[in-house]
Amino acid sequence: MRMILANPRGFCAGVNMAIESLELALERFGEPVYVYHEIVHNKHVVERFRRRGAVFVDDLDEVPEGSTLLYSAHGVSPAVREHARQRRLRAIDATCPLVTKVHLEAIKYAQEGYTIILIGHEGHDEVIGTMGEAPDRMILVETAEDVEQLEIKPEKVAYLTQTTLSVDDANLVIEALRKKFPHIANPPKDDICYATQNRQDAVRQLARQADLVLVLGSQNSSNSRRLQEIASQLGPHAYLIDGAGELKPEWFEGVETVLITAGASAPEDLVQEVVDWIQARYGATLEEVTVRQESVHFPLPRELRSLVAAPRAS
Repeated sequence: MRMILANPRGFCAGVNMAIESLELALERFGEPVYVYHEIVHNKHVVERFRRRGAVFVDDLDEVPEGSTLLYSAHGVSPAVREHARQRRLRAIDATCPLVTKVHLEAIKYAQEGYTIILIGHEGHDEVIGTMGEAPDRMILVETAEDVEQLEIKPEKVAYLTQTTLSVDDANLVIEALRKKFPHIANPPKDDICYATQNRQDAVRQLARQADLVLVLGSQNSSNSRRLQEIASQLGPHAYLIDGAGELKPEWFEGVETVLITAGASAPEDLVQEVVDWIQARYGATLEEVTVRQESVHFPLPRELRSLVAAPRAS
């Protein structure tokens, strides 16, 4: 059996920044550090932080006044920020800068009088935060069929996208929008993030070589689900798993080549556990194939930057 490790895979710059932020907040402020929603959409990452004293909440009323609060990588709405101020919380903003970019675009288009069509998945943390920037001017669509149902004046219309979508799926919706609104405005640069695109491109290039594709990631991770969907569309059996404990021997019957990748919020140690499991049972060879190099790094939130150089309290 042959294993192909897709590269790039796993943590993106935004996830690295958010995780580093929570680690530093726990180290410097002590537990508990409250986090609004999951820090990233990965079960293992969340559980590891929970054991270290992070408390994940979906309602700021659960956070005692004056406590330390960290916003997750997915971003929050202005209403959440105001609520935090009212409760005198020490807020640390670990929103991915690429999500912040979409928020700023929403504010700009709203101020210019546009009706904004957001392409995204209803209920996703990022979508909730983005729509909160201009709730009276924003409409959510998920599919080209949703576009056909739109009944809005076409004079000033713009679109934005959730950062973790499938590029192919988003393009289908964008094509439908351009057909319905020929003069629709859009940001000068795509909203779908570099890491999402790169991981999808790697799967597109490598999946046809495989009989089986394993995607490390949690079920609530949008970008991980897109990787599994793309692989399935290309032919091989594809499974989204949280770790080696979910592997089933019957998946490997008749399999000669396995492609392994990981969503942008999945830790590398989980990938290695899967590699070890397959090698132990099937003596598989391992080959890493790099489709694109990544060198992006995001700075810590401004609320934490001064702490990096500051001496620890004794």
